[in-house]
Amino acid sequence: MNKSNRILGTVFIIVGAMFLLKNLDIMKPFFDIFDPGYIISRFWPSLFLLVPAFIFHYRFFSGRKKDPGLLVPGGILLVLGIAFQINMLFGMWEVTWPLNIFAVAFGLFELYYFGNREKGLLIPIFILGGLSFIFFTSFSLRELLGFNASKAAIPLVLIVIGLIVIFGGKKNRNF
Repeated sequence: MNKSNRILGTVFIIVGAMFLLKNLDIMKPFFDIFDPGYIISRFWPSLFLLVPAFIFHYRFFSGRKKDPGLLVPGGILLVLGIAFQINMLFGMWEVTWPLNIFAVAFGLFELYYFGNREKGLLIPIFILGGLSFIFFTSFSLRELLGFNASKAAIPLVLIVIGLIVIFGGKKNRNF
């Protein structure tokens, strides 16, 4: 048996197993994603966010206009588009809402990373990213996993802040 026959046989086995699981209603919600009507009804709303996000990123990375300010709305729209798409497909609004805050931090981080690396941008990036992390661990993980993660998240954030204060200062210290 040659390699192409093995690959073709494997594909038939996988497709057959998927149809069997669908016909026995074992994995019906998963297969709804492949229904064309489902796809069209669930994907078009996020395109209003993702298409402009890709246009902003394309305009910056194509080299025509090297204005890193384009990445702020591009990054925000990209994260929001991905979050909304996840919500449209899986209905996880109560879990993914901290991504709305993270979207702004991501857009500003792109400006920092691809721009002039102005240190002042790190302040809102860390504040918004930290708030998003705290809200995600405090509220969203409780929805996903069934426990209150804020008992561990807030102390961990304080420990990280303490480590940054201790070790993140000036590099040329004289002891």
